[in-house]
Amino acid sequence: MLGHTFVQLADNIMVGQLGTAELAAVSLGNSFVFIAMSLGIGFSTAITPLVAEADGAGNKESAKSALKHGLVLCTVLGLTLFGLILLSKPIMYTMKQPLEVVELALPYLDLVAFSLVPLIIFQAFKQFSEGLSQTKYPMYATIVANVINIILNYLLIFGNFGFPEMGIVGAAIGTLVSRFFMVLYLWFILKTKEKFKYYVTKFNFANLEQTVIKKIVELGFPSSLQMFFEVGIFTSAVWLSGVLGKNAQAANQIALNLSSMTFMFGMGLGVTAMIRVGNQKGLANFKELRRIAQSIFLLTFLLEIVFAALFLIGRHWFPSLYLDIDDMTNFADNTEVLVIAAELLLVAAFFQISDGVQVVVLGALRGLQDVKIPTLITFISYWIIGFPVSYYLCLHTDLKSTGIWIGLLTGLTASAIMLYLRFNYLTKKLIAA
Repeated sequence: MLGHTFVQLADNIMVGQLGTAELAAVSLGNSFVFIAMSLGIGFSTAITPLVAEADGAGNKESAKSALKHGLVLCTVLGLTLFGLILLSKPIMYTMKQPLEVVELALPYLDLVAFSLVPLIIFQAFKQFSEGLSQTKYPMYATIVANVINIILNYLLIFGNFGFPEMGIVGAAIGTLVSRFFMVLYLWFILKTKEKFKYYVTKFNFANLEQTVIKKIVELGFPSSLQMFFEVGIFTSAVWLSGVLGKNAQAANQIALNLSSMTFMFGMGLGVTAMIRVGNQKGLANFKELRRIAQSIFLLTFLLEIVFAALFLIGRHWFPSLYLDIDDMTNFADNTEVLVIAAELLLVAAFFQISDGVQVVVLGALRGLQDVKIPTLITFISYWIIGFPVSYYLCLHTDLKSTGIWIGLLTGLTASAIMLYLRFNYLTKKLIAA
């Protein structure tokens, strides 16, 4: 999970050397991509609990069927999301964003949007592999993809070793190429391992079963909405900060990127909860299911406290990694960005805990194949509670950027509490039955 975020980290740090306008442009372009990515990744998570349950029950045919149908649905979804992003590009001009930033963001967005197609296909293979409790192979693929992305960024953003100097478009090319390599590399690894060869070869795509498609859609659509509601409120933070100016938007992007990395640890543990809860569901051992899930919740809580402490200690230093602080031409802009980002990381330190807990409980609920009520909970938490707070504090008080993040903290805390109450209720009910 951290590998996905490292792609953005490399892009942000390397593009940040070009200036705050370029960093804000990457932020604006990625805000559109993140919305689409949330739908794709959220939908693909439906594959994991189905494969984990089949694995727990020893049913290899059902696991292969979940992968085959998941691949078809993820490919169609990836192409659809790419098309929707291209159609939504004119919206940028109506969002009160700096014109300089919009002009830079448009060509970057074209290429990064297309990279969603291989990314979501990769997700199908990844979620399948994780459903069989094999998480290391997707990790290898993301590590190699990140190395390729960084090398291409170095060559194409700055024009090193005779390559053309392409700026942020070079970063987009690096992302696109690395994601195509990622899906091919993972498929090759699984195909060459005897244990997985049966699952990933000899697909009969002409024979698709409506019942399996319906099952994946029933699990995947609410799961994609859950991620959409969460990513949507973080994207709204990018857009709200854009109204405040390019420096506020660049600072928001730095804080968001750092928070995304720590969030991925929680999300990885959420996948662990989904796999282990799915296994125990297949075995119908609900007491063990509850014990395992609560152990993962506690582990996540303790880990996020460590991350919160790191954010508090390093809130002035971390943002300096993203900017060329020795650049005298942009000295005033860079100084303002550093000050704003440090204030945002102060709030982000506290919402680490809520963010980690809510995503790992959500993973456990997906393992139980309970997705409809959690979807409603996430909508209420982020859009009925969190976003109004962000909007009001940003535009109608002196808190401005910090107000946005206080709203995010409020929504995440509400989500964590309500999702845990839902898990507690369901597991007690299953044990009693």
